[in-house]
Amino acid sequence: MKILIDIMSGDKAPVEQLVGAVQAAVETPSVSFGFIGNEDIIRAVASARGLDIGLPNIEIFHTAEIVTMEDAPLCVVREKKDSSMGVGLKMLAEGKGDAFVSAGNTGALHAGSTLIVRRIKGIQKSAIATVLPFRNPTLLIDSGANIEISPETYVQLAKMGSVYMNRILKVDNPRIGLLNIGAERTKGTKTVAEAYGLLENAESINFIGNVEGKELPMGACDVLVCDGFSGNIVLKLTEGCAAFLIGKLKDVFNENPMTKLSALGVKNGLRRMKKDFDASEYGGAPLLGLSKTVIKAHGSSDAAAIRNAVRQAVGCVENNVVYEIAKLVVPEIIPREKEATAGRN
Repeated sequence: MKILIDIMSGDKAPVEQLVGAVQAAVETPSVSFGFIGNEDIIRAVASARGLDIGLPNIEIFHTAEIVTMEDAPLCVVREKKDSSMGVGLKMLAEGKGDAFVSAGNTGALHAGSTLIVRRIKGIQKSAIATVLPFRNPTLLIDSGANIEISPETYVQLAKMGSVYMNRILKVDNPRIGLLNIGAERTKGTKTVAEAYGLLENAESINFIGNVEGKELPMGACDVLVCDGFSGNIVLKLTEGCAAFLIGKLKDVFNENPMTKLSALGVKNGLRRMKKDFDASEYGGAPLLGLSKTVIKAHGSSDAAAIRNAVRQAVGCVENNVVYEIAKLVVPEIIPREKEATAGRN
């Protein structure tokens, strides 16, 4: 197995990316790693940080360009083909790696993945799937890739999410919820109402009906299906509320000497709560529906988040997530004998 890592993309690149990548390489010596980026910069950072990039399972692939957060999505297939992101996606498509991890520009990564790596044949849309740290981990799909989707796509997303939660988070018969403004099946837009009917009659998934936003933190479902516009609002609101809550708790415990003293008694509990709210503990967000594994780490990922994203990539490959998605969503394209990839659109 070979995991390709974009060392140059992200708010804290290349330092945090390289530290996390080397940590992953040390932890999993049986896995090969391709570090993609400017070789001179990679070696300079490794030297300054005392990182051993001479490990036998590490190989550096030099690139001259970087996709920034401000670049247009299609730059990765046009003017910045030689970027760390562009080269990594091309290597993945050519079979020179089994998975690709990047904390870079989301639009560019999604566009590049769709055009270079390509979707599984028969999959209408690839989607970003993000685990929300609620009472039980909830997979939000789509969390930002597709502003509008068809009713049929909702069903495909539900099946993809079901496979991921079962294979990676080991949830038996994951409960599928449809994000809506009410529990009644007639609620929402025409598209969402049509999607409800299709999901209700879909085979191989455990559809439980509409789920309202207020129910999400309480563990209403295991997979929440929605369009990328609504999903991204849910994601950003969740991140904001978690940060707000942690901040308010700090204010309460810093009010006076007595509250500061009481904080010592619950210090470990507060640390656990902060960790529970940290979505990076689950790694990055997989782009499901592609013919190879692509993991989008958060743009502000630190070394620990990069390491977790790499673990996630390894888990996806080990558990044959791409193949299992193809087998469930578009079984007609799966041959009798399992192939390395599930076909491409």
